[in-house]
Amino acid sequence: MSTRAVLEVIALDAEDAVAAQAGGADRLELVTDMAADGLTPRPGTVAAIRAAVDIPLRVMLRNVDGFAAGEVDRLVDAAREMRGAGAREFVLGFLDAHGGVDVYAVERVVAELSGCAWTFHRAIDGAADRDALRKQLDGLPGLDTYLTAGAAGGVDDGLPTLFAEAARRGEPGYQQQILVGGGLRLEHVPRLLEAGIDAFHIGGAARPEGWAGPVSAAAVAEWRRALDGV
Repeated sequence: MSTRAVLEVIALDAEDAVAAQAGGADRLELVTDMAADGLTPRPGTVAAIRAAVDIPLRVMLRNVDGFAAGEVDRLVDAAREMRGAGAREFVLGFLDAHGGVDVYAVERVVAELSGCAWTFHRAIDGAADRDALRKQLDGLPGLDTYLTAGAAGGVDDGLPTLFAEAARRGEPGYQQQILVGGGLRLEHVPRLLEAGIDAFHIGGAARPEGWAGPVSAAAVAEWRRALDGV
């Protein structure tokens, strides 16, 4: 059985997707509007990316900046549209005004996904109680990943939490894969791998020209080599 670490790369369009796959990405996260930290892309973009590459992709379901759900009916409609465009994996995560899980919003959207795999994104890093959030979500169909930096401030601040949560893998609420992202740098990789973390998420690190420029296959390949221990 392969022990290759997962490398997920943010893609905004088909050009990004092709470059990410060429560099060795295992999976894509599809978003638009990074000024708002990533919102739901257009169905046409999802269809074009799906046609351009053959690696898995996860589509963001998020209509407003921040971790509030906004209009839940719009989220449900977006999930339906994305599935119609060929999406089979998703990314979502909503908090209430007190930093707890917005259970109503999450359950409404997950019901529309009908068992599709999904990631609870960095809303966990804004939660009032991470452990309580994990246990509240435990058992929801399709939830297989948490995208987290371990802290709202990024991986530098979150390393102790990431190590502690990795050590709890398999406990109730901790069966899901930890996908590390948010201020992640190559220098973090050896310690994270040593702790048993096997999934990594990059956005700006794949774009030497910044968000105004495309994904670089060479930049992705550098991360691929680091994760493979080359």
